[in-house]
Amino acid sequence: MKRVCLVAIVGWLLVPPAGTAWATHGGPHGGTAASSAPTGVLVHVLQAQGGSGSVAPVVHHDPIVSSSEESVCAIGGAQTCAELAMCENGDPMTLTTYVTQSGLILPGGNNCPEDAVAAPPEVTPGLVLRALRRIPLPASELVVQPPGGRTLVNFETNFYTEQGEFTRVVRLLGRRMELSIWPESFVWRYGDGSSERTSSAGAPYPDLEITHRYLERGRVAVSVDTTYAADFRVDGGPWREVEGTVTIPGESEALRVVTARPVLVGG
Repeated sequence: MKRVCLVAIVGWLLVPPAGTAWATHGGPHGGTAASSAPTGVLVHVLQAQGGSGSVAPVVHHDPIVSSSEESVCAIGGAQTCAELAMCENGDPMTLTTYVTQSGLILPGGNNCPEDAVAAPPEVTPGLVLRALRRIPLPASELVVQPPGGRTLVNFETNFYTEQGEFTRVVRLLGRRMELSIWPESFVWRYGDGSSERTSSAGAPYPDLEITHRYLERGRVAVSVDTTYAADFRVDGGPWREVEGTVTIPGESEALRVVTARPVLVGG
């Protein structure tokens, strides 16, 4: 009859959960840290075979039943604890210890948090609007017809500007931001107390779009304010709408309103 007996434990191996990869970090004491806790150890046992005297290895799983953490000391003079060991991010280093069902005590290594990869700062529409307001946007140049700074009472005086779409590239939070900017609307100020808002920039004669009829002669100051809207994109990403607009007041121009006198001329 064969007799079986346990001779010795010759080694063990930490076993992580199935499908889980471990992340390790070196510490000042040469330890490593597991980002996922192991489930147990594989215990190698020498088992004697009765009669023949041969020895065969047997492996069985020894489940881990508890774990604990304690601070790690930075060893000072005379191998004494000088102070707590610290991680690169300033957190105290800890040592993890596991205990198996059979009573084995297994050091798990020195633990430090993984170095987080800083996400790029977020460029929000609100930040973009503030940046748009700091960009020197052009005032629209007002054109009045008839030219020369004079027009007639009860005459359809024509107004227009040639301001169109343009782009700007700026740095915001260290990132490259493109702006596509266009005039969304115009406010025409005719100088006689009346004004008009349009989406059109007007047109030169004979395509009269923005006109005004003065009823009295005199001197007036005319101008056009431009409200800009924009789209933006960051680092070549998708275009997004800027949530808000910017209004740039135009410079006033002097205009004299006169009356015409009928004059007979010879044929």
